[in-house]
Amino acid sequence: QVQLVESGGGLVQAGGSLRLSCVVSGRINNINAMGWYRQAPGKQRELAATITGIKTIAYADSVKGRFTISRDNAKNAVYLQMDSLKPEDTAVYYCNARLSRWGMRVDNDYWGQGTQVTVSS
Repeated sequence: QVQLVESGGGLVQAGGSLRLSCVVSGRINNINAMGWYRQAPGKQRELAATITGIKTIAYADSVKGRFTISRDNAKNAVYLQMDSLKPEDTAVYYCNARLSRWGMRVDNDYWGQGTQVTVSS
């Protein structure tokens, strides 16, 4: 089975920093893309940052310049360094991986359970 385990969320004051991590386990052939999505209370889930392939990175405008996504292919992990956090960053952050399982041709999206990030004013 494929599993995504997230960690690093918590409570932080505005202007502070957090670092989220996500590790993928299972019989993985290739992880084509990884990313972080977030869902605030009463809001729809939205993209925060993604990294596709080796170096193609995209950020939401709202986090650009403050968040940094990185990937460790050897560890099947993706990280999100969040600096200068704002109260509006408060959300549940979900890790996403688009991957193919060993022996399979098709890619599928897998999601972590989410980690809570709360930014106080």
